[in-house]
Order: sequence, then structure tokens, then C-alpha cells
Amino acid sequence: MNITKITEEFVNQHPSIKDCLRQDLINFSKLSRKIQHEKDIKNFEAIVIASRRLKEKIVHQEDRLEKKLIYLLKNSKIEVKNKIIVTVIEKNIFFDHIIELQEAIAKKNDIFHVIQGSDTITIITPDSYLPQIKSKFKHKILKISEDLIEVALKTEESIEETPGWVAYLTTRLAENNINIIETMSAWTETIFVLHKEDIAKTMDLLQF
Repeated sequence: MNITKITEEFVNQHPSIKDCLRQDLINFSKLSRKIQHEKDIKNFEAIVIASRRLKEKIVHQEDRLEKKLIYLLKNSKIEVKNKIIVTVIEKNIFFDHIIELQEAIAKKNDIFHVIQGSDTITIITPDSYLPQIKSKFKHKILKISEDLIEVALKTEESIEETPGWVAYLTTRLAENNINIIETMSAWTETIFVLHKEDIAKTMDLLQF
């Protein structure tokens, strides 16, 4: 395996180093010494050259990807719904109760999402259905989160063939101390459930 390949694999195995390369925060000599030591390579200068070239490659790729993502997100639509609750219930429940709840909510054309995990089921609805949820599932309820909002981002179809778009959005939210309660997607629609106090910051971040 050549030195360029070894250097690239080493950096890809260390995301923090890759991020520092992207931001031009790396001391190439120190990085090359580290790679030389861990991979037992004699040619130090070759590692330095490979590191510099890799940095240029990463910056170029990131720049192209970010431009594409921003273009797609600029042409997206945002829908926000308030008064949302997230209910986590045990999986060993009577599933007809979920169907009954879904039918009742569908009649009013309200929000209804179900996420089935290995041990639990998460139900996302407007808070007006909380009495029905408590009545149907009773002691099977593990957790209820209230005072939430749902932000739905509707994009072009090409978003599903664009790598990194979920990471791009979640990173922007995380960097601004916005916690994601739940997230899901349905083809071109990406949904985030957040605390209601984060609505202003979220809308600012999603205005590309």
C-alpha cells in the first residue's frame, strides 16, 4: 500500500483530524510524525506531501458538497407544527389500539407518526390526543415529552442521492445547542421534533 493511501486511511479513521485538515488547523509535521510512528514508515517527507494533498482534496470535496447542499436547502419548504407530544410505550401492547388512534387522528388530518424500535414504540401526535393515549395505553407508557414542535423540511428528490445532508443539518442544530428529540424521514421530507423554545433559532438556521 502506498504512502498516499496509508495517509488517507489514517485520516479517515480519525474524524477529528480530518475536520482540522478541512479547517486548516493542522501542523503537517506533527501529523506526519504521528503517521510515521504508528504506521512504521521511513519516508517522512512523503507523508508530509501526502497530508498536504489530502487536505486540498478534503477542502475541495467539502466545498462542492456544501454548495450542493445549500442549493437544495435554499429550494426547500419548511412547515412547523406546535403543541406536539412524543409518547414512548412498551412494545408488548395491543396493536389495535394504535390503529384506532391512527384512524381517529386521520379523520382530522392531524400529525401521526409511529417509530417502532426493538423494545419500544414511539408515537408522535398533537397534544390534544394525550387523554386518548393515556386511556388506551395506561401502564404501558414509559415516557411522555410535551411542549414540542415538529419541523418538516421538504426538499427536491435529488436530496436522497446527496451524501451528508442529514449530518449537515444535525451538526448545524447541535452547534447551536438545539437538541433533537426525534427525527425521521419520508423520501423528500425530513422531520425534526424539537423543544418549542428552540423554534426561533431553528428557523434562522434553516433559512439558507
